[in-house]
Amino acid sequence: MAKTIEPKLMKIGEYLKLEEDAVFVIPEYQRAYSWDRDRCDKLWSDITQYVENKEKDAYFFGTVILNCQNNDEELYLIDGQQRTTTFLLLLKAFLFCINEAIVDTKDSEDSKDLYRKFCERRKSIMSILYRVDTDEVDDEIDEEKDRKLFNNGTSLIVNHSISEDHKDDFSKILRAANYDEAEFLVDKIERKQKDNKYSNFFRNFKYFYEKIKELSETKLNEVSKTFIEKCEVIGIRSWNIDQAIVMFNSLNSDGMPLSDSDIILSKLYGEADDKNEFNKAWKVFKSYVQDLEKKEFTNIDAILTQYMYYLRTRNGDTSTADGNTANVTVPGLRRYFTDINKDAIANPDKFVDDLTKIAKTWNTIVDIPCVQVLSKMNDNAKIFLASFFYRFEKEVTEADIKELVESLLKLFAVMEVEDIGYSSSKFKSFLFLEEIKIANPKVTVEEIKKDFNDHIAKNWNRDDIKQKIGDYDKGVLVYLNEYLFAKENNKAFDLNDKFDIEHIMPASGKNIQTIRFDAKLDEEEFKNVVNKLGNKILLESAINRSISNEWFKTKVSTKLSDKTGYVDSKYPIANALVEKYRNSDKVLWTKDDINDATEKASERIAKFIFD
Repeated sequence: MAKTIEPKLMKIGEYLKLEEDAVFVIPEYQRAYSWDRDRCDKLWSDITQYVENKEKDAYFFGTVILNCQNNDEELYLIDGQQRTTTFLLLLKAFLFCINEAIVDTKDSEDSKDLYRKFCERRKSIMSILYRVDTDEVDDEIDEEKDRKLFNNGTSLIVNHSISEDHKDDFSKILRAANYDEAEFLVDKIERKQKDNKYSNFFRNFKYFYEKIKELSETKLNEVSKTFIEKCEVIGIRSWNIDQAIVMFNSLNSDGMPLSDSDIILSKLYGEADDKNEFNKAWKVFKSYVQDLEKKEFTNIDAILTQYMYYLRTRNGDTSTADGNTANVTVPGLRRYFTDINKDAIANPDKFVDDLTKIAKTWNTIVDIPCVQVLSKMNDNAKIFLASFFYRFEKEVTEADIKELVESLLKLFAVMEVEDIGYSSSKFKSFLFLEEIKIANPKVTVEEIKKDFNDHIAKNWNRDDIKQKIGDYDKGVLVYLNEYLFAKENNKAFDLNDKFDIEHIMPASGKNIQTIRFDAKLDEEEFKNVVNKLGNKILLESAINRSISNEWFKTKVSTKLSDKTGYVDSKYPIANALVEKYRNSDKVLWTKDDINDATEKASERIAKFIFD
């Protein structure tokens, strides 16, 4: 008979004190230990404030969910990994400070009572951290004896997370006989300075140790006793992993729910024949994703979505039997890989290889100008480009993808100015059917280009779209306009540095009334033109901050004494403005200039879309 769920309210000391052969287990798919100083500070403040207020009721630290489906000795942390790890680091910091306090109070007549309490507290903490009988713990502080106890037992936490780069730091801290030894043993991250050279494990341990050192001896005894004996959690044991995850996503309010990628990773790991080789392959994939995340380009869940779309397209799930109508119903990631298409997860090595192909290719092409612009469009655009990657065995180049990317740019530019969104049949249905060709290496790019051009010509009118571009007041088409301007003028274009969308005529600021007057605009006219496409360009953030809301004359000046301006920008439209007004006697940016620039931008983008 299956065991039922067992919830139990427990003191922290009871929760952390495991049976002799029991261990907390961090599953392979769990995130790395990520609590930062702010979270630790909040925990410490809660405990000390609770002590200060002399509360009678216990302090509650939330719910912990443990999966025990293998046996009652392996307690898999489904919810509570971060808190459990932090609680144990805090206990170790208490132990070091209590050991120091025992030495300081041992021979003091005035501190006999405190000395006795510290010895009790030391025994209590040692029994939790090292599963030793309190009779085995001497009151006398002998680091050699302690070190033997610290190294004899099984670690309280077995960390299988393949996302954790410094998992040994936790056990190193627990094995150390004093603070300096702990600092010596833990990893030091290359090219990092000060506390940044340490993992989160040691940074948080160090934070607690330093905070505890600030306490008086009386407070040290009171706070440590309170944490162990008056703070509580509800431990919920489940004997079914799916049930445990459902509970976690329902009850969890303090952390992040398990993502689709967490669940899929756990399934892949379970299927892998060679766990070590799988871990290596996953880390390679993850390293590519981390590089993309640094550029805020994509993440693991997005790449999983791209892979799901590719598999559904390849398997014929995105169109009806006759191939003429799109099936635009898309299942959730988790349901697709754990229920609809279990075959994919049954081959974890190929699964990770396929994901790596997507992530590696994105890293190869992420800095290509047309891809940079596409990334500023609707994120769905990436889905259809990713299916194209599987055509190539070699490294993908700009020449390989440029024509398809520009076809996608055309359609998503239309979507940007239309009142109908991505879910419209003019976009989603068309793209689902077209993806079948995109993923098929036998279909030429020329045929795909023709499909895009014919579809746009059939469904939209050039003059109407141009008019809508002229009325456009958002930001996405600014990137496309800058890109096309650079192409027209054979100029370089990239979006690698930090940049802003700059209003040539400022939209706000202390000089705005005078600027409006110089531009010959009343307040209503100003509102109508200031956000038009012709008044917006790309500009480096540093330059934008420097010139702020200055007059146009200052922005395009080539003789700035204490600030930078358009003249120092790498962006082509800013450069063109400098060139245009370099020798001008009257440097003004008026309503007519904005309208003229908007007309040129509208024609430029319309020509790109239709011609």
